[in-house]
Amino acid sequence: MAIRERLSGNEAIAVAMRQINPDVVAAFPITPSTEIPQYFSQFVANGAVQTEFVAVESEHSAMSACIGAQAAGGRTMTATSANGLALMWEMLYIAAASRLPVTMCCVNRSLSGPLNIHNDHQDSMGARDSGWIQLYSENNQEAYDNFLQAVRIGEHHNVVLPVMVCQDGFITSHAVENLELLEDEKVRAFIGEYKPDHYLMNTAEPIAVGPLDLPNYFFEHRRQQAQAMINAKQVILDVAKEFEALTGRKYGLFEKYELDDAEVAIVIINSSAGTAKTVVDDLRAKGVKAGLLKIRVFRPFPAEEIATVLRHIKALAVMDKAEGFSAVGGPVFNEVKAALYGVSDGIKVVNYIYGLGGRDVKAEQIELVYSELQKIVETGIIGDTYRYVGVRE
Repeated sequence: MAIRERLSGNEAIAVAMRQINPDVVAAFPITPSTEIPQYFSQFVANGAVQTEFVAVESEHSAMSACIGAQAAGGRTMTATSANGLALMWEMLYIAAASRLPVTMCCVNRSLSGPLNIHNDHQDSMGARDSGWIQLYSENNQEAYDNFLQAVRIGEHHNVVLPVMVCQDGFITSHAVENLELLEDEKVRAFIGEYKPDHYLMNTAEPIAVGPLDLPNYFFEHRRQQAQAMINAKQVILDVAKEFEALTGRKYGLFEKYELDDAEVAIVIINSSAGTAKTVVDDLRAKGVKAGLLKIRVFRPFPAEEIATVLRHIKALAVMDKAEGFSAVGGPVFNEVKAALYGVSDGIKVVNYIYGLGGRDVKAEQIELVYSELQKIVETGIIGDTYRYVGVRE
């Protein structure tokens, strides 16, 4: 029997970590992710886990400690947000390039400056090309479920990459929701023991991790790393299928919502999908063929699959809670549009930047997006493809 609980998103991640019982957790506090190591340190203090908790002096040090522990053969975890993730930047690349499957919860928050502690996706989107697998979570249940699956995905022998599980700061991290937890023993059985093929503490195979990599081999190592990311797509689906058999909760690379017969649709990530689904329901009741695609897996990017399920859409809005400063649109928009190129060229695609710095995203604004998509279908005129919603121009 599943355990019914009421938890915030941060609590849900901390509970997942307790159930997994990692070897090392290294963390430094930063709003709004601070509660995750705070809750977990209580589990360490009361003996609920055997984890070595390392309280470090910065987020750079937190990831450095995770890298060292994972390289030594331990299962390691951490959590951070925004400026903390930015301070880890160097070490994100080193963890990925060293093929160390660290698991991290990124509680999405806007990057400074000016200083802002509220939600958007500029932190994780800025790290999208660092070599980390990225999973996004609409609600607390998904954050918990994604974190459990992340460990299996990253440690799989065909992958061996770090995984970042993202959830929206304050919106899900601090809001309390009903969710179903697995029993501790089922989590332990699902996760299994960490048995790396190569690690520093293996006296039978002396190795170095992260040495100088000169032109003779660097390119080949990057190619192997890229192949691991390609391999991750199938592993994510395989782990999700196993998780569904265990829990009844189904996950894929993305979620389709009223999409099969839709004429207008949006692509969106994380908690805003919940608001958008309500709008879709209202529009459907009025006879509008509206749909939604919520991306769960942003790295590896499921380009072929997205292009296939969107092929029939007449007008599409890609929603970005991050400003890419490319002068042509946000990061999700650029990925989706590239995926459609040469496959679904007939779709009229526009981009909306929204919600930066924690600006509320209202149902009326999402409805406005759908209304503008309908006008595009009616007139055939796209107009500006790079748009904003909810901002004072």
